[in-house]
Amino acid sequence: MKPGDETLAQLTRAGLNLIQQALSIFDRDLRLVLCNRRYREMFDFPETYVTPGASFEETIRYLVGRGEYGPVADAEEAIKARVEAALAFVPHYLERARPDGRWISVEGAPLTQGGWVTVYTDITEIKLQEQMLRSRSEELSDRLLGHSERLAAANRALSAANSALEEAKRDLTEMEARTRLTTEMMPAHIAHVGPDLRYTFSNRKLSSVIPGRPSDIIGLTGREALGEQSFARIAPYLHRALDGEASVFEFTDEESGRRIRAAFTPDRTGDGPIHGVYILSMDVTEETQARAALTQTRKRELAAQLTSGLAHDFANLLTIILGLQSRLDRLDLPPEAREMVASTRAAARRGGTLLDRIATISGRREPRPVATDLAAFMADLGALARPALPERIALEIGGDAFDGPVMLDAGGLQDSLLNLILNAKDAIGAGTGRVLVTARPVRDTWIEFTVADTGPGFSETALDRALDPFFTTKGGEGSGLGLSMVYDQTSLSGGTVRLENLPEGGARVTLRLPYRKGAKSPRTGLVLLVEDNEDIRTNVREMLRAIGHSVLEAASADEAETLVALPGLDLVLTDITLPGRLTGVDLAERIGARDGGPSVGLMTSLPPANPLRARAAARFPVLAKPFDATMLATFLTSVRP
Repeated sequence: MKPGDETLAQLTRAGLNLIQQALSIFDRDLRLVLCNRRYREMFDFPETYVTPGASFEETIRYLVGRGEYGPVADAEEAIKARVEAALAFVPHYLERARPDGRWISVEGAPLTQGGWVTVYTDITEIKLQEQMLRSRSEELSDRLLGHSERLAAANRALSAANSALEEAKRDLTEMEARTRLTTEMMPAHIAHVGPDLRYTFSNRKLSSVIPGRPSDIIGLTGREALGEQSFARIAPYLHRALDGEASVFEFTDEESGRRIRAAFTPDRTGDGPIHGVYILSMDVTEETQARAALTQTRKRELAAQLTSGLAHDFANLLTIILGLQSRLDRLDLPPEAREMVASTRAAARRGGTLLDRIATISGRREPRPVATDLAAFMADLGALARPALPERIALEIGGDAFDGPVMLDAGGLQDSLLNLILNAKDAIGAGTGRVLVTARPVRDTWIEFTVADTGPGFSETALDRALDPFFTTKGGEGSGLGLSMVYDQTSLSGGTVRLENLPEGGARVTLRLPYRKGAKSPRTGLVLLVEDNEDIRTNVREMLRAIGHSVLEAASADEAETLVALPGLDLVLTDITLPGRLTGVDLAERIGARDGGPSVGLMTSLPPANPLRARAAARFPVLAKPFDATMLATFLTSVRP
């Protein structure tokens, strides 16, 4: 025991010894924890029975043997009965006469964590006064005196019961406070509604799970707290819970854009009546985004496996066809035959283009998010798209302002939006029209891009199938891969695509991408650049200097090793493939083994499946070539935040 703890224990015992009543505390195993001097004096206990750890059963055996409880027919049965009563941990109050003629009251209160506190009070004087009152008050009837005695005993019992109730109230209050503190620390909304679907409990987390909703909702109905649209989504599950059926349900709150997973559990004890529903709600937006990206990646990998062999064989066939067409050109063919040859050659070349697009959509691709200024991005998009539109079709670029840069795969997103703008142009056709492109934040969850046009809108079939590969409404002019590639690109980034027709006419495509604020600019310092290709080394050196770094250069791992120990070196950026006995990965691993060495990042043009690149990616950040200054700056932030 620590000195401070020993001092506290001595003070506690000293305080208890000042109490006139005898007091004992036994734990849940009925072993003595603490007693005061009056306890030992009242029952004249030997040292064994007032030492912490003394057995309650042995203490009762000692008292029975001394006749403390009067004559007993079977001592062991008497001991057993008192031990069983103690193990029931039920509050009690009683008064009994002792063998020496004195009276005591015994008041026992169970502890929350198990065990007993028992207080023994000498009430001999009170009993003597009652006897004197009986003997000296001849005017009072025996009945009245008996009633007074019973009333006095009842008052003492009531006082003990009130004390027990106050203790229970304090325990319940503490338990409720602990429960509320625990629930308020949970990253979820925990609530209870009654049979009328009105909230009776809430941990005040609703506004953090679904932004825009109130925190204090006790007394509100589900419709008042959640809004008509979201409440309509969960109402069937609430009613099923009131019928006794537990369930878990996911839905998207359209106002906040959050994906919510809610569990509904009937409030019921055993087979008794249902008093309401417990609700646990969690924001699973990021999980859903990651799950969508993973699912799309798996689909792409499967498609790549299925199409790679077929595409290879088909490409060989097209090569043969194009070769035969070239031989036919050397023959003296009539005009009709030459026209057929030209058409066949054009169809074969279109087949080659289609193969390239299939490879693009099914091949392995990883999004490359970079910090993007959306205002500049949208301006660049307009500059790229306007030359492709005829003068009769107006292009409008708009949207809300964003607070700083956001992380986006800018190249992939630009391809997607250009694809949608060109689709809108085709939908408008030969008439005049307008294409509107907007970007806006949906709280702090999504960035929403929309492309709307004044064309005829989607057909019912197109609404159902437009995102399917090879579905087209353009006949032989379309590949049917445009919208499918938009869907693929968006899903890889964890986003969603929605097609709809506008009430006033025209169509709208909405892309929602996860809202991630742009990374801060990397800290600048001294960088060792290791690259054997002089042209690439020069370009990357200029990018690093433009960011604000000072740069040392090396053309091999051996040369770099001589520079790594230089004071003030913050970061090593090395190519994976280097000349000599060591690769860039070997160099990075040696640097990583040093205590307090610089941070390391690797760059490569090797494909992700390459074993050397996979070995590097398992331990270090890897930047794929080619890259620009923005991508490099974002990468350096991940290497050395």
